[in-house]
Amino acid sequence: MSRSKNDVLQGTLTLLILQALSRGALHGYGITLFVERASGDVLRVEEGSLYPALHRMEEDGLVKAEWGMTEFNRRARFYSITAAGSQRLADELESWKRLTSGVGKVIRFA
Repeated sequence: MSRSKNDVLQGTLTLLILQALSRGALHGYGITLFVERASGDVLRVEEGSLYPALHRMEEDGLVKAEWGMTEFNRRARFYSITAAGSQRLADELESWKRLTSGVGKVIRFA
């Protein structure tokens, strides 16, 4: 059974969102654009995944949201990372490094 890109992305969505917000406050569409551009259009975050994740992360204290105006003069919620979110990002990055190192070892072993 094949996993789609979105299945793989689901497991790393919190990490990607926190990484995007570590560069400054963004609205939802800005987060989506950051992930797409930073990944060279390999990854795509769908609205149906992004907003529930942002709401969950807000409830967990990893991000905070404020209303503001976009560059196109539209009202939007801007999300920023909290201190707890920054700590979680550091933890997630360390975990990601261990995971990718382990996968690399398995691939090289074969």
